[in-house]
Parts: sequence; C-alpha cells; structure tokens
Amino acid sequence: MPLPSTHHVYRHPATPWAELRVSVRSSSCYRKHTHAEYSIGIVDEGEAVFHHPSGPQKVQAGSVVLIEPNIIHACNPSQQQVWSYRMLFVEANWLHAQVATQQNRVEPVTALHFASRTLHDPATSRWVDQLCQPSVTEADAVQQTQQLAQWLASILQPGAASDQPQFPVSLEPALQRVHGGLDMSVTVGELARHCGMSPSQFTRRFKGAMGLAPAQYLQNLRVNGARRLIAGGALLAEAAHAMGFADQAHMQRAFKQRHAMTPGGYAPRRTASG
Repeated sequence: MPLPSTHHVYRHPATPWAELRVSVRSSSCYRKHTHAEYSIGIVDEGEAVFHHPSGPQKVQAGSVVLIEPNIIHACNPSQQQVWSYRMLFVEANWLHAQVATQQNRVEPVTALHFASRTLHDPATSRWVDQLCQPSVTEADAVQQTQQLAQWLASILQPGAASDQPQFPVSLEPALQRVHGGLDMSVTVGELARHCGMSPSQFTRRFKGAMGLAPAQYLQNLRVNGARRLIAGGALLAEAAHAMGFADQAHMQRAFKQRHAMTPGGYAPRRTASG
C-alpha cells in the first residue's frame, strides 16, 4: 500500500516574515495561481512540470525552483506520480529591505527578479536544502535569516521580471478596484462596466494581458487574502466572509485547488518544536 501524502506548514516566531511548506509524496495537481511572497523551493523526490510564463520546465529531485511575487505558475507531478518538495515563502517587503542593506542601496528596493527560475547544480541544491529546514530554536532561525538574506542578495537582480504581466491602461480601473481590497465580492460584470467594456470583451482582454481569466484572477486574490488572514489568526468563517466567498465551503474548495490542503489544515501555527 502506498504511503499517504502529507502537507505541513512550519512557522517560527523569530521569523514572522517566512513560512515553510513541506509536502511529502504528493500527487495533488494545482491550478495556476500566484503568491504575494518570493518562493524558494527544492524537489526532494520525483519529477514535476513547472509551468510559468517562460516555461514549462521539468524539475526533479535536487532541482531548485525560484518564483517572484505575482508570477502565475503551477507545479504538478509528472504522469500522476508522487513527488516531495519543500517551499519557503519569504515576505516581499522584508526581502526588499534585506537586499537594500546587503547591497548598500540608497534608494528603496521595490522589485527584484531571478535570472532563472530553475537551478540544477548540486552546490545550490545543498544550500537551499539547508535554508528549507524547519527552525527548531531561535538561534537556528537567526542563522537561517542571515544565510538566506546573503544568498538571495547575491542572486536576485533589480527590477521586475521581463515576463511579469503588464497592466494595460484600459484595465486599470478594474485592477485598482480589485487590488484596493475594499470589496472582494465584486463580480466580473461590475469590473467590465468599470472599464467600459462588455463582459466578453473584458474577459478576452484581461486574459490576454494577465494570463488568467478575470474570474480566476479574482479567485486567486481571494484565496491569497484568506491565506494571509488565516495565518494571522482569523477564524475560517471570518476569512471567508472578508474575502467575498459565498461561504466557508466555497473558500475551502478554492483554497484546496491552489494549495492542496484545506484552510483548516493550513491554519495551525506549527513550529518544529510543536
């Protein structure tokens, strides 16, 4: 009998800007989605296909995956096989400040990108393997913080990625509405009217520019918002209501499609020491 898959999220109070996900023997497939954080991952077992704007690319045991915020992506196991991986999510504002310090920059850093989203050399794999370990003690967390900041400052480049979606002027009213976060129950029809377009015209232009249909884009924003609230201690029902989901079950379906775990499974604050 095959071993069951497991997904765990680890956090440490000394590093509130970071979150480590560990997935073991997973066969789950993910819908295309984005994260607000920088993502640094390593494949521990199996193979997967990494879909991103300049992909797709095959990754396997030892491969390192690097993803900037707001890059549409999905990473799914090859041919319905299982795979294991670890992914470290790093808050963008924290990382920007660290890179500015490491590189002695006078101007604030607002965007960074990786020269490549996949790396396959053994030295990098060993380095990322160390960084993607759960912190047991505060001393571990402090050491990992220093190592992470130094390494990322050495490989990240200034500015947004060249394949980062560009917001056309014609879509700005809709994007301002959804990113304002004041009304996450807004509909695609309402966004189309904001842009002076029919729903079908708006959907075509939006998907062509952003890589996701507007309904998928909205759902992704809602899930990311719920994830942020839940990590901060919000009740599941509160997060669902705040992000405009019809109910908690609706949020759970959308969350699981993008994270392969339920909001309840994501919610507990876990550390390596329990």
